[in-house]
Amino acid sequence: MPLERKVKYENECDKEFADWVTSQTGGENLRHCIQCGICSAACPLSLYMDYTPRRLINLARAGFKKEVLSSLTIWLCASCYACRVECPKEIQITDIMYLLKRKAIEEGVYPRRFPIPVLAREFGRMVFMFGRVNETLLVTDLFLRTNWFKFLSMTGLGLNLIRTGRMSYLPEHIKNRGQLRKIMNAIDTEAKKGETK
Repeated sequence: MPLERKVKYENECDKEFADWVTSQTGGENLRHCIQCGICSAACPLSLYMDYTPRRLINLARAGFKKEVLSSLTIWLCASCYACRVECPKEIQITDIMYLLKRKAIEEGVYPRRFPIPVLAREFGRMVFMFGRVNETLLVTDLFLRTNWFKFLSMTGLGLNLIRTGRMSYLPEHIKNRGQLRKIMNAIDTEAKKGETK
């Protein structure tokens, strides 16, 4: 059984990753971090994260793109803004977490069988298709993509909710879905233009 190398050499890092983060809205101050650790101390969920916010910022600055994007930390962030409020350099850590989540979804580099990225992607897809979210389809998609056994164990409850009219089986949609799609496509186009600058 070969040993897996844990050390990553500098030439294996993605030097453009930190530049990409600093070029995005909210990530401009990434390099101003003084690594004081106040963000990690203020974070109520840092105990459950694989990398504390301080360490994640340091990894992003150093170009450890794969480690940052596949980290559970970006998905466990509760967006409470405690880190941002306490940061002496006013780094927008929560905004950086959102940037990293979007990048991870875009590149498909997130922990497998982890429900949060699946939920985010399916939520966006459903809004694009129907103009609103159908809870039944969203929960079904989520369970089918992450945990089949949970889906099977919850089927009885779901059928009871549908039978009693508490959940809708057929998706509802808004009027003028085409206009919403045009708006969402325009936003997507603008976001992609911003990334190429």
